[in-house]
Amino acid sequence: MIDTDYLRDCLLELVQTPSPVGMTVRAVALVDGWLRDLGFEPKYTRRGVLYVEIGDGAPRRALAAHLDTLGAMVTELKPNGRLALRNTGTWAARFAEGARVTVFSDHATHRGTILPLKASGHRFNTAVDTQPADWDNLEIRIDAVLPDRAALVAAGFNVGDMVAIDAQPEIVDGFIVSRHLDDKAGCATLLAVLKSIADGHTRVATPFQAMFTIAEEIGIGGTHGFGPEVEELLAIDNAVTAPNQASRDDAVTIAMRDRQGPFDERVTRQMLALCAEHDIPHVRDTFRHYRSDSAAAVEAGWDIRVGLVCFSLDSSHGWERTHMDSLVALARLLCAYAGSEIAARPQ
Repeated sequence: MIDTDYLRDCLLELVQTPSPVGMTVRAVALVDGWLRDLGFEPKYTRRGVLYVEIGDGAPRRALAAHLDTLGAMVTELKPNGRLALRNTGTWAARFAEGARVTVFSDHATHRGTILPLKASGHRFNTAVDTQPADWDNLEIRIDAVLPDRAALVAAGFNVGDMVAIDAQPEIVDGFIVSRHLDDKAGCATLLAVLKSIADGHTRVATPFQAMFTIAEEIGIGGTHGFGPEVEELLAIDNAVTAPNQASRDDAVTIAMRDRQGPFDERVTRQMLALCAEHDIPHVRDTFRHYRSDSAAAVEAGWDIRVGLVCFSLDSSHGWERTHMDSLVALARLLCAYAGSEIAARPQ
């Protein structure tokens, strides 16, 4: 049984907690507290990946979702009193235009807006529409009187200050519309599964690690932290809801391959079998421009089988949208997986 109110509430608080890649401590602390409330004992790798061990004995599986999100970093204090910036993680400049942000300097936080260089229609007229969407054509306007670079320095700004993008979540008829659903929707779903285990509604047949990684958006989230007995990793991340893709809003997506290649047959077949056995709405899909914690683990040399299961996500790395039906289907599959034995090798 999945506590959908808990899932939704965790998700809304998570997306409104800044955690751009490189500055994840607030979200990690939040999840640490929730895990302790559920009766689990959080542990950490040296790099700061948060995990708990579930079940009796050494973990033989790992489930991983990532807490880090897209963000930006200040690259220049400009003569006009504004800040140049560059993205952290892969996202398009067109989705940054107009975003409300928080800039974290050494000793303070500052509110502002990401704007194109040609932002004033009364000044630039139709040139506003023809300026290319590019990070070199963006700047942050801070909500303070800062007429020049000297004022920025006096206010404590520095190159390297982290920039967190407002999530602006909204729920409409079961749809959750927000930035940073990648992968905080996956984290909230994993937390709901852990609550189901803590409440005694889901049994654990094979001990596992539940991992909350912190650098997936720059490709190193799943590179470390697995126990020596872990045989397989199931990454939890977003599906690609877009033209020519099979993923849909009312189902969990079983990823068959990403840009690295096919996922492990044994893991993938078990996911499909569990969906069929428990009547979980699901689709199969392949992803052309995509990698996850599972790809990072394989590239790092871990001798483990990997798979990927996903919630629906429209406009990934942009103005994102998922649906509670997809999150619940994903949670049901993860509960079924927790209650299953490791699958035998295909004949």
